[in-house]
Amino acid sequence: MDEVPGPVPNREADLARPRERKGSEVQSVTKGVLREVKIPNADRDWHPIARRLWDSLKSSGQADFYQNSDWAFAFSLCEDLSYYKKAGKRSGQMLQTIYTAFERLLVAEGDRRRVRIELHEPEPEEQSAAVLAIADYRKELGLAD
Repeated sequence: MDEVPGPVPNREADLARPRERKGSEVQSVTKGVLREVKIPNADRDWHPIARRLWDSLKSSGQADFYQNSDWAFAFSLCEDLSYYKKAGKRSGQMLQTIYTAFERLLVAEGDRRRVRIELHEPEPEEQSAAVLAIADYRKELGLAD
């Protein structure tokens, strides 16, 4: 995914017209197959903040895009964050390095929008056409309640 430099772009729905890149062709996407994912368990000894971040990753929308390598990277970062938070001597540079690494996992909305991934409210579930047709048929037969 190409990251858009500069400030966080507006959401696609906020634009009057679709985004176009000046002076460049539309880039084709190389597609692969999503693999089955197994999310590892958090370490019980992690600092509470690292544990909370791990738990939030599992329930956040960007996890729809995570594969096993992403979860392994997130696990490593949470391990590092826990170690940092528990350390007696802290380094602002180390914390910044850890937080910058989390950007690669698109943890924050701004990070996702920079690569043009937007999470939306799920569509309300409607009954399928087949279910509605069966209900109409039952009504015609006088079997409906």
